[in-house]
Amino acid sequence: AAADRPQWPSREITVVKKKDGSTIDIKIAEGSQVRWSNAPVLIHPLSGQTIDLKSLSETEIGDIKQCTFDHVSDILVKLNRASDGERDWKKILLILWRFAPNVSETKDNSTIGELWKLLPADTRVPDHSIWDHLDVTSAFAGAFAADAEQDAALLSLSIGPVQKFIAAARSTSDLWAGSHLLSRLSWEAMRPICEEFGPDAILFPRLRGVAQVDLWLKEQGIPAELFKDEPWNEGATDNNPLFSAALPNRLVAVVPTSQVKAIAKRCEASVRDWLLSLGQTVVDELLMAAGIDDHSDLPIHLQMRDQLGEFPEVHWSAVPFSLIKPRDEKMQRDLDVSELQSAMAPFYGTQPEVAAGFLASPAWHVLKQDVRWDDRTAFFMPNPGVLYPAIYDLSERMLAATKALRPFKAIGAEGWRCSLSGETEWLTTDRAHLSLSQGQRSDTLWTSLRKQKPSWVKKGEHLGALPAIKRLWPTIFAEEVASAIGKDKVSRFVVSTHTMALAHQMENALNHSRAPLKMSVGLDHAALPRRLMQIAKSREQRELLTTLQSLPTLMDEAAESEDDAEMQRARKMVQEALGVEKIENYYAVLMLDGDKLGQILSGAGKHGISYLESFHPKLRKGVEKHAQFNSAIAQYVGQRRAISPSSHLAISGALNDFSQIVVRHIIESEFLGRLIYSGGDDVLALLPVADLFACMARLRQAYSGDDPNHQPEDVTAGERGQLRLKNGFAMLNGRLMRMMGNTATASCGAVIAHHQMPLNIALREVRAAEKRAKDQGGRDAFSVKVLKRAGGELSFTSPWSRMDLLQASINFLRNPEVSRRAVYHVAEWLRDLPDPTAENKEMIAQLLRYQFNRQSQKKHCDEVDSLVTQLIELIVIPSNQKVSGSTSAKERLANFLSIAEFLARESRLDTVLEQTGALA
Repeated sequence: AAADRPQWPSREITVVKKKDGSTIDIKIAEGSQVRWSNAPVLIHPLSGQTIDLKSLSETEIGDIKQCTFDHVSDILVKLNRASDGERDWKKILLILWRFAPNVSETKDNSTIGELWKLLPADTRVPDHSIWDHLDVTSAFAGAFAADAEQDAALLSLSIGPVQKFIAAARSTSDLWAGSHLLSRLSWEAMRPICEEFGPDAILFPRLRGVAQVDLWLKEQGIPAELFKDEPWNEGATDNNPLFSAALPNRLVAVVPTSQVKAIAKRCEASVRDWLLSLGQTVVDELLMAAGIDDHSDLPIHLQMRDQLGEFPEVHWSAVPFSLIKPRDEKMQRDLDVSELQSAMAPFYGTQPEVAAGFLASPAWHVLKQDVRWDDRTAFFMPNPGVLYPAIYDLSERMLAATKALRPFKAIGAEGWRCSLSGETEWLTTDRAHLSLSQGQRSDTLWTSLRKQKPSWVKKGEHLGALPAIKRLWPTIFAEEVASAIGKDKVSRFVVSTHTMALAHQMENALNHSRAPLKMSVGLDHAALPRRLMQIAKSREQRELLTTLQSLPTLMDEAAESEDDAEMQRARKMVQEALGVEKIENYYAVLMLDGDKLGQILSGAGKHGISYLESFHPKLRKGVEKHAQFNSAIAQYVGQRRAISPSSHLAISGALNDFSQIVVRHIIESEFLGRLIYSGGDDVLALLPVADLFACMARLRQAYSGDDPNHQPEDVTAGERGQLRLKNGFAMLNGRLMRMMGNTATASCGAVIAHHQMPLNIALREVRAAEKRAKDQGGRDAFSVKVLKRAGGELSFTSPWSRMDLLQASINFLRNPEVSRRAVYHVAEWLRDLPDPTAENKEMIAQLLRYQFNRQSQKKHCDEVDSLVTQLIELIVIPSNQKVSGSTSAKERLANFLSIAEFLARESRLDTVLEQTGALA
């Protein structure tokens, strides 16, 4: 409790004299008791946003008790039946941990399930749920029970490298494989902790409801019937949640101090042993596909083991709570923090006798004292749990220090390197082949595989261990999922960049019910964005959809023929099928990342809420009353609240729901995108250019859980498929989910690239764009870059508030009554003008109005005036505000307008040709 909740004035101590001596009577202090059913309030733990549930005084508590009792009884009976009546406490823990919060039964047509998951652990501090608190309690109880001295430690562990591993990709399939494989490696590192101490021992990330963890629970003997309604148990395509990269590459856990080193070593061994086993499976698959039977002595086996030997890197640190000792063992008060203070000193550059971090905060200054007042009100006595923020801070700083050490083992290599990573030699069945140049490799393992398995090997590729594993992982994992859910096959769809470029025009064709063309027989059907499959409801639309699935294949085959006439014929057929004068050749890559998540997790900086804001409004009044007469209390409650275990669980739960449920819905149901990776606060997706900016803005709103245009009457709670965002929460298909709150921000990078541009270039540029949004945009910003086919580049970086202006500029230039030549004229005469300043901005505004009015009809004058006013504010910006990396305001304006013009071109309009004839 001390680790989870802030302290507050709570006790009134009265000495009552009696004949046989004196006793102490402890009463609840005035204003420190909350009857929650009369004033039900939930507080967002990161933003302090308050959700008033109005009165629940008419709620029948007895009905809720009976409903939950029946629910828990039901799952225990099912476990008992599956275990043949044998009581297994480990399974009881696992089944309660996983399913007790899932009350969904109804009584008198009133569903309590969603509220049940959010009921506060303490009515006075309703910013974390009873389930969060039970998880923390169980974690500490398990650690104490497994240690002879009843001492717990906080273990922080991470694996890597992350970006480098994911970045080595030649296709969208490689991208997905890298991110998903890293998530799976994270689970293999977590598995020993879950097996030894239970999944409740891991405070970050929250594992409840993660599909991969559910599979493990089935392996532990939890009845399969309890998982029958889980989405992962139904889907036979890669829409199955098992295909989502759900876990971050780090964990925070509570473990017994005496077993810290052993469990950390087990985690390291687990992840590396699993990867070595997968590597051997990949070798066997490669050799089998190449038709090589006798292969036990081939060098490929040793190559695989050597190249995987030190991968992934595993870093860990641990801090025991025994660093904190009570000076008075009987009263458990007056904590001695000298050892903890000494341990923290090197990381803060202070002397051991100087307090640092949380130990130097006003909060600890108040809590460490036996605080009493004239009215005999006092704080609860502190115990080591109060110092969880200091323990976590020290653990994170130690982990960062271990990552700074870069020990490595050199691997002997000779000859040519892997064509994807360029780091290790490629896998071979004959080491003499390693010296062959590209033109001499006619009889290698990889040229043979190219003929037998073209989906595994691209033209000219020769891969090392990790790229080979990534290339085969989609196939191996699909088979694993099929076996896990009892299906013969699980289909996986890879949406190409060419398909994504055409997606918006395909949607227009479906919406206008274009007559389908008769395509050549034998063309394979390409995978299309899911939204296209969802909107094709009528028979005519489904017939047209069959045609549309052939278009990307037609274009790909024409490109491979390297025949210009064939390419022109294919393009003409695609234009006719889509009903457009010009087909779209560009697609977009989007990368979104939360800002300062490390600071949010550590409670540093300006993130989080004050102690006072975390209190129920009724308790807040009582605390403020005490603060009026005591400056220490006033200082304490006004300080930003320190991090707690429940905060970590709340953050992890919010990130899980955002990345695994909300992001996929936005990208693939609200828009025509394809989600490549979504884990925690990181998102990587492909989109048609026409959907890019609206999708970016929607993801940013979802991250905070707040849509400024939200109207309560727009969507009813029971309407499926509609996402609602309000007060730091999201509601989708009847499920209420906490998001990160309106104080949490995210930055986004986007690249618009030609579909024939190498994917690795687009990925490199989108990472650079996301970095610009954070560095040059000052975070809570976006950065977009256009990579033109002819080699030109345009970029613009700005806070999110400028997104509306960009969209307004695009809409203005898209108007058929407006000529886009205005942009070219503006760019031309900007070269000869001085840099815009506050003094000359009106002159430049007049020139902008002149050009825009000249290139549009008179009835658009008011629109031009409004647009120009905003554009001037865009380029004349205070010197202390970061907005872009451009060297001058003129460049900023020219790039901005050029990007708007590029996005306003006809191929991105919603127009359809009137002529619908088909080519012979």
